[in-house]
Amino acid sequence: MRIGAHVDATDPLEEAALRKADAVQFFLADPQKDWKTPQPRTDADQLRDSEVDIYIHAPYVINLATTNNRIRIPSRKLLLGHARAAVAVGAKGLIVHGGHVNAGDDLATGFANWRKAFAQATEAGGHGLPVLVENTAGGDNACARRFDNLARLWDAVGEYGVGFCLDTCHAHAGGEDLLDIVDRVLAITGRIDLIHANGSRDAFNSGRDRHDNLASGTIDPQLVVAAVRAAGAPVIVETPGGVDGQAADIAFLRDHLGR
Repeated sequence: MRIGAHVDATDPLEEAALRKADAVQFFLADPQKDWKTPQPRTDADQLRDSEVDIYIHAPYVINLATTNNRIRIPSRKLLLGHARAAVAVGAKGLIVHGGHVNAGDDLATGFANWRKAFAQATEAGGHGLPVLVENTAGGDNACARRFDNLARLWDAVGEYGVGFCLDTCHAHAGGEDLLDIVDRVLAITGRIDLIHANGSRDAFNSGRDRHDNLASGTIDPQLVVAAVRAAGAPVIVETPGGVDGQAADIAFLRDHLGR
């Protein structure tokens, strides 16, 4: 089992070494506001050749579900651009949030928009690597917060080889119990490709996406360990505290998983 962390994009391999990580996840652009296709990285060869597993997180601005054409259509283009840039650095997957529709819009339209995005990408030659849909913490109009909606999303896009990233903080904050979560996800998706092993600063079903370290916060860390063990998937911690905090979380998981 490969265990790593979300790190700054400047020198991901150095960040991995500092944390004794087997894997790293990072952004290729500003996740909050950058709508441009990422520029080629000068360290692409080193990243591809490294023994460290690479994962790329797509920008938060991407929303494939929305009925707003000025966001949805650029989102499709941006996801494809980030996918191709992720392939260039040897990434094993590109993580993207499940998105949402606006209040008053029919959620079924959001699922149909997801399907259109992947149908168009397939016609254009595909994304080139697994796109991993991540469950989200908040929003009443979200496509991947509640697992009943996740099932509807999977009905729309599962045939396109989409993967799944399970975030433990998002599940907890989104109102999904961690106790049997892996079985419930697998019953819907048939796969878990990556786990974001995060604690939560907020209460169950709070809808708030605020990560905490594994040994603190409101989630019993043994529930996170149990989910990781049951899934058997690679793990990324997206926890606070920089090198020290994330290295402690990686060590905690290894100690409790016997790795």
